Amino acid sequence: MADIVVQYTELLRTSSYDLWVRLRELLKIQGIDPNGTVMVELFQGGPDHEDGQLISAQGRVYSFTLFYDQAVEDGALSAELRNWTDITESWRLGLLAARTAEAFAWQSRGIG
Repeated sequence: MADIVVQYTELLRTSSYDLWVRLRELLKIQGIDPNGTVMVELFQGGPDHEDGQLISAQGRVYSFTLFYDQAVEDGALSAELRNWTDITESWRLGLLAARTAEAFAWQSRGIG
């Protein structure tokens, strides 16, 4: 299991850092329970956004972009979720296919 998935999942579920707090809020708006979600990836995609991928508790895979003003101290608190895309049928063709497969296996064992 990729350690980064474990770390990101733990951060998503418990971190008090503004970015993770805001992401939890935005996921709830999308109908996603952060406590049952496995975070496959969240990485700096540019100076104003982070790109992410996750697996919901229902086994759906989503990719998204989180836009916010990174130059402002509390900019993450006003982050916006964009490009929310259900990639459940196509994730196997993506760059994160191996990590996503490992994340599914981890989730299915009841660990994640």
